[in-house]
Amino acid sequence: MKHDTPKELNPDQEIGRLIDEVMSSSLTDEQYRKKMQRRKEVQDKRIAEAVPEKGLIIVNTGNGKGKTTAALGMVLRSLGHGYKVAIVQFIKGSWEPSEKRVFSYWEDQIEFHAMGEGFTWETQDRDRDLDKASAAWEKSLEYIRNPDFHLVLLDEINIALKMAYLPVEDVLAGLAQKPANKHVILTGRGAPPALIERADLVTEMTLVKHPFRDQGVKAQPGIEY
Repeated sequence: MKHDTPKELNPDQEIGRLIDEVMSSSLTDEQYRKKMQRRKEVQDKRIAEAVPEKGLIIVNTGNGKGKTTAALGMVLRSLGHGYKVAIVQFIKGSWEPSEKRVFSYWEDQIEFHAMGEGFTWETQDRDRDLDKASAAWEKSLEYIRNPDFHLVLLDEINIALKMAYLPVEDVLAGLAQKPANKHVILTGRGAPPALIERADLVTEMTLVKHPFRDQGVKAQPGIEY
């Protein structure tokens, strides 16, 4: 009788299988050690074969809180390494005083531009919103093309794309002009499929509970701003 040969697992599948197996309480200490040793071998091989460096297009989207916050974590890492960073805000009208105060410590490394005038329900002027989004994109292109800036954060640009303030084709064409090792982060809910397809790293924040929606709690210092 012919037996089918098991398909070779890719590294993600094998690591997933090993994790499932080591969670079993029936393993002896020796079995656990061998499986963790195998997991280390798989992980070490992946790292050894990985590309040393590549500029990434990073998208933080979804309805959950934390898209800009996560991006600012990457900004802080880049600043800590001594890199130059540019931030362009597409929707929010101004940086909060706490953010300005923190970034002032790296004023020789960071440049930021708050180019929006607030959320769309506040401005109530589509033509002006279109003009502001277009100006923000032109400013963004300057930093995307500039090899002196290691990281560019386009905050809330996904909303501008969702609202059709910017053509996604123009943004994709602009991203293609970045130097090979430059990272660009695009935040905001509703990232279009074409951008998600082009991106190297995509994180979708899922809303499970929110204090304003569920409890009527206003935005608080240190949390929302």
